[in-house]
Amino acid sequence: MGIMIEENLKIKPSICDELKEDILFLNNEEKQVIVHCSIYSVDYGDAARIWKSTYLVDKESGLTYKLIFAEGISFAPQWTLIPFQKPLEFTLIFKGLPKSCKSFDLVEIIPEDGGFQVLNISRNTADVYYVTI
Repeated sequence: MGIMIEENLKIKPSICDELKEDILFLNNEEKQVIVHCSIYSVDYGDAARIWKSTYLVDKESGLTYKLIFAEGISFAPQWTLIPFQKPLEFTLIFKGLPKSCKSFDLVEIIPEDGGFQVLNISRNTADVYYVTI
């Protein structure tokens, strides 16, 4: 008894509705921007903090994208001590930028002097950045 092989076999895969929804969600999933920061102390005992009013500002449109999460630094009003002669390294995660954005600013809008500001950051495809404040 031999095995018959049909050469022009056409298979049309079917994808269940739940999987289609998952694929659509992944395609539309909001991307995030990750900014790894370093800040150095000037004097022994210097400290830093981040305010929730820290944004990425699209240079072309002027639209702001909010800070979602911070790791390695305290949120105001708390302070994080900056190690003497070593940088305080922390990570900020922001809401995703639109594809049309080519460059942006990192700005901390606060009710006092001394807010963080890194201007003219060129966009890259990974949306992961390293800055010194």
